[in-house]
Amino acid sequence: MNQPAKPAGKTESFEKNLERVDEIVRQLEDTDLPLEKSLELYEEGMKLSAVCHKQLEEAEGRVEILRKRAGGKVVAEPFEELEQGGEGT
Repeated sequence: MNQPAKPAGKTESFEKNLERVDEIVRQLEDTDLPLEKSLELYEEGMKLSAVCHKQLEEAEGRVEILRKRAGGKVVAEPFEELEQGGEGT
């Protein structure tokens, strides 16, 4: 199942991007996939991974702004790592 390319400047939601990365990983696990197709999927996955990383950084920045303390000073607080269960972890 191939996804159509998105117009330049249109970014999908984090959830949609992560869903597509999961789909790409499943496709890459198919040992019958031709090398050229594998390379195309790998490249798309790496680009989406970078987009997801950027989206997470932006969300973290927004959370830090929302945690403003008295006096207008932004205090960065580390996120607690949540243990994720389920498939693939």
